[in-house]
Amino acid sequence: MSKQPVKDSPELIERLRDASTARDAFTEVIAAYTEPLYWQIRRMIESHDDANDILQETFIKAWTSLSNFRGDAKLSTWLYKIAINESLTFLARERRRNNISIDDEASLLINAIEADTNIDGDSLALELRKAIASLPEKQRLVFNMRYYDEMKYEQMSEILGTSVGALKSSYHLAVKKIEQHFADID
Repeated sequence: MSKQPVKDSPELIERLRDASTARDAFTEVIAAYTEPLYWQIRRMIESHDDANDILQETFIKAWTSLSNFRGDAKLSTWLYKIAINESLTFLARERRRNNISIDDEASLLINAIEADTNIDGDSLALELRKAIASLPEKQRLVFNMRYYDEMKYEQMSEILGTSVGALKSSYHLAVKKIEQHFADID
């Protein structure tokens, strides 16, 4: 039998639930999940500073809600769900604040990608980021989780509360739109 990863281990969950060990255990959670959660957020939020703020909010919310974690899902699934919800809340707040329709959001994301100096990449990688940014929010989210995080549809279903079939359909549509984006620039 293969050993469960430390970051989702029952032992870590027990330490998180014990008030005398929770702080140290949560420090391990932060160390284990900072990078993957940052990149999940960053692929949705084009600003490095905003992504860092959302990451902090994710960990604060996780810490303050630790008593609500029942262990029905993996710790990683729970944390991703918090990060994604915080990201979606941020995007909705920014749309309202800037009086932007959901349709105009894609052009704003593309402008942010073109202006971004924090991420290096060749022109192909830049075009992929633009193609992903032009996707509807749900397709963009599903594509990022599947393509970049190589997340299984079942885990995505737990995080997003969407059926596996609907997620497969969203991913398929996203891939077709990205392929069309590249066909159009040739």
